[in-house]
Amino acid sequence: MDVIEAELRRAMEEPGCPVCRLVEKFEDEEIETILYEHPNDPAVRRAFRRSGGLCRRHAWKVLRLALSNPLLGPHGVSVIYEDVLESYLRGENETEECLLCRLTAEKERILIESLADRLPNLIEAYENSPAILCRRHYGEVLREITDESLRRRFSEVQKRKLEGLRKRLEGLIKSFDYRAGRKPTEAERKAILEAVEFLAGREVGPERGRRERREKRWPLRLR
Repeated sequence: MDVIEAELRRAMEEPGCPVCRLVEKFEDEEIETILYEHPNDPAVRRAFRRSGGLCRRHAWKVLRLALSNPLLGPHGVSVIYEDVLESYLRGENETEECLLCRLTAEKERILIESLADRLPNLIEAYENSPAILCRRHYGEVLREITDESLRRRFSEVQKRKLEGLRKRLEGLIKSFDYRAGRKPTEAERKAILEAVEFLAGREVGPERGRRERREKRWPLRLR
C-alpha cells in the first residue's frame, strides 16, 4: 500500500466525500504554509500580483483562517495584499488565475486519478465505509475507470449508499411528525449534511467559473 492509497483509506473512514476532505486538508495546509512561511517569497508575491489576489472564496477563507489563528494573524495577509494593491495602482495586467485554485485543481486531479487507479484495492473499503463520494467527484472517478466490471460494481456501491442516505433523510422527515413519537437518530440528523455534500460537494478546491474575472477584463487603472 502506497502513501496515497493509505491517505484515501483514512479519508473513507468518515462520512462525506473523501476527495473533498483531502482537497480541503491540502488547501488548509497550503494557506498556512503561504501565510506562515512565504508572505515575503518573491515567487508567491508574483503569483498573487499576476492574479490580482485570490478568487473571492479563497480570499475570504485565507483571511478567516489568518485571523482565527494566533500564530498567523493579519501580518502575512497584509504583506501580500499591500503588494497586490500596489500592483493594481501601477496598472499591471492580471494574467493568471487564483494561485490556490490552481494548486487545489492540481491536487484534485491527482486524487481523482489515484482513486481510479487504486479502486480495485479500495472498492471493498469504500463499500463498507460511511463515506459517499460527492456527485462531481464520483462522476470524475467513474470516467477514469476502464474496466467494465469495476465500473458496474462502483456504480452499484454508490447507488446503495445513496439509497441508504435517502432512507435516512426520509426517517428524519418522519421524526418531525408528532405521531412518530420519537426523536431522529444521530444518523438521521447527519443525513441532511451528507445529502448537501453529495449534491454540491464541500466548499473547497478550485472555484467553479473562476475564469470569469479574466474574461471580463476588470478595469486595471483608477479613473
